[in-house]
Amino acid sequence: MKRLVASACLLFALGGAGVPAAVGAENGGWRSLFDGRTLDGWAVVNEATFEVHDGCLRLVRGMGWLRTEEAFGNFVLEFECRPLVERYDSGVFFRAGLEGRPWPRDAWQLNLRHDMLGALVKGYQAKVPKGVPGVPVGQWVKFRLTVQDAQARLEVDGREVWSYEGIDVPKGYIGIQAEERAFDFRNLRIRPL
Repeated sequence: MKRLVASACLLFALGGAGVPAAVGAENGGWRSLFDGRTLDGWAVVNEATFEVHDGCLRLVRGMGWLRTEEAFGNFVLEFECRPLVERYDSGVFFRAGLEGRPWPRDAWQLNLRHDMLGALVKGYQAKVPKGVPGVPVGQWVKFRLTVQDAQARLEVDGREVWSYEGIDVPKGYIGIQAEERAFDFRNLRIRPL
């Protein structure tokens, strides 16, 4: 019991280091989507394998997706990812519905493919075909996607890459696409607007 109390006091003294912050004014309204330990708050859809590996959300294999349990409308989404294999291919869905197999039909997607990194796709049609140059295997890239009403804007590693008007779905799930290529994701957080 003394050890538990001492641990709690130490954690409190360190300002709660390692404990996900709650939503509130003290953190600007940001919410963590991944705690680095579990897949709590996420649901696997179709044939996909995701796991936690060294504090990262790892896409292992499969053809499906991992989605948030909560749907979002307007938001700022931040995350970092790194490809683990050559000719990588994945994506981050937003405002996605549940219909479709292996991925949500007609979903908006931030493409994470080696030759279309950061492109904006709806269904199978590229709306903004150019993103940023591909990155080497193992290199982390930071994305910031802002979606407000019908507009979406992407920043990659702090630089604005594109802005698009025409997002036609008001609300849906955030999801990570599995397309048989391994990826790591970390620091996934969202700020509802």
